Amino acid sequence: MKQNTTRISTVMSVILSRITSRMYLPGARLPSVRAQAQAMKLSVSTVVEAYERLAAEGIISSRPGSGFYVNGPVAPLALAEVGPKLDREIDPLWISRQSLETGVSVLKPGCGWLPASWMYEAGMRRALRALARASTAELTEYSTPLGHPALRQFLVRRMAAIGIDAVPEQIMLTESGTQAIDLICRFFLEPGDTVLVDDPCYFNFHALLKAHRVRAVGVPYTPHGPDIEAFGAALKEHSPRIYITNSGVHNPTGAVLSPVIAHRLLKLADTADLVIVEDDIFADFEIDPAPRLAAFDGFTRVIQISSFSKTVSASLRCGYIAARPDWIESLIDLKLATSFGGGRLAADIVLKALTDSGYRKHMEAIRFRLAEAMEKTIPRLEAIGVKPWLVPRAGMFLWCRLPEGIDATTIARSCLEDDVVLAPGNAFSQSLSASDYLRFNVAQSMNDQIFNVLTRALSKQRV
Repeated sequence: MKQNTTRISTVMSVILSRITSRMYLPGARLPSVRAQAQAMKLSVSTVVEAYERLAAEGIISSRPGSGFYVNGPVAPLALAEVGPKLDREIDPLWISRQSLETGVSVLKPGCGWLPASWMYEAGMRRALRALARASTAELTEYSTPLGHPALRQFLVRRMAAIGIDAVPEQIMLTESGTQAIDLICRFFLEPGDTVLVDDPCYFNFHALLKAHRVRAVGVPYTPHGPDIEAFGAALKEHSPRIYITNSGVHNPTGAVLSPVIAHRLLKLADTADLVIVEDDIFADFEIDPAPRLAAFDGFTRVIQISSFSKTVSASLRCGYIAARPDWIESLIDLKLATSFGGGRLAADIVLKALTDSGYRKHMEAIRFRLAEAMEKTIPRLEAIGVKPWLVPRAGMFLWCRLPEGIDATTIARSCLEDDVVLAPGNAFSQSLSASDYLRFNVAQSMNDQIFNVLTRALSKQRV
């Protein structure tokens, strides 16, 4: 009897999950009891009882001779229920919560930002002091729809330095890089559309695409960019609307796009009428600038986004979208509809910090510190059998393979018990093919305790 009760609860949980994730909308007909029983390899009587219990709770209703239907209204969107059920340790939203909610005593080699002491605090304080003396309008008024004119002009000059031609009217400021992608998704996508992502890629891309109820398809990433053969095959098979990637330093692998792959990628995109979203958030970490798709394309089908949370301040939310003028016009309307005028004060602070005489020297020091941290972290990981997929030319990330037979999720769960937050590979992999990988942030890996805890966790799993 207990076993049958468990099976009934399983069927109920599956149906509730699909309603919560909006796979089954109000009015939708559920699979017949026979079809559901066959799909779940259960008896018809078990499914009948589960459906009857859901009907008794008012979640579904029976229509004699027709079947069972979902009652309304639409369930609130629960992102954790969208897509395959993941262990929480590899759920992108769970990892973000662990990194953001835990206190300063918790070590975070799995997080995606620099330690607070590495950020441009001195420049921020100077900018804040200067703005304290600003006019009332600067401190209190909404920004213009495109955003702070002087900051947009500054961004045009920055882009020109890496071969990207733009004018200020092609740049719209946003509250963050994440908001930039969200607006682009609202503009181009409908539920059910397909989006290509790198496999592996920044894990919050997965979470954001879930929120838009689109299908993400991963393309294997190589040390020189996406696997072009696989990319072409994905275009033919899935007819995607958008491809989202990193430019410059790739997250999580640290790889750099080669010019050859960039040109082949743009040729395929042109043939398939594909829009490319290029996230350039790690630009200031580069020693030698990598190729930019926006530079080769001239903003015909490439959109570039970025923010300043990785170098200036994560507390200050300010990003941008750079795109062709007609797309910017429509994106302005979306921005006004969802956040109205935007943050004038944040843009003022960012501009003052970036144009401060100390910013260039600060970033030179950060690049040196990251190279030094990379040099120290790699041998410590290799000593316990954790091997880098490649040695990055710049940036903070190491994409590492664990010893054979070791599962990254199990390691992350074990280390969390000792207050060490790791980032397991499958959080970054759409195909869930990176179960033996971890991403390390070398700037956050300077504490000996991290390696002590990791060594113990590896030893336990080997046994």
